[in-house]
Amino acid sequence: MTMETIREFIRHEPFEPFVIRLANGEVHEVLQPECVALTKTKVVVTYPDEDRVVHCGLIHVNSVEALQRA
Repeated sequence: MTMETIREFIRHEPFEPFVIRLANGEVHEVLQPECVALTKTKVVVTYPDEDRVVHCGLIHVNSVEALQRA
């Protein structure tokens, strides 16, 4: 997965929540653009309500897709 693909989701206007799926089966929801940051090799997802931060290597990201709400 490229950094540019994730950047497109972050910058989309209007912002639409999205999901990052990792190779190990973890799924991370990005509900606000300020809850995600990118570096050359990582994507960092924050969960402010849980006081939690997750660092994911870009090489482990399998897919990024719009969040489907029921």
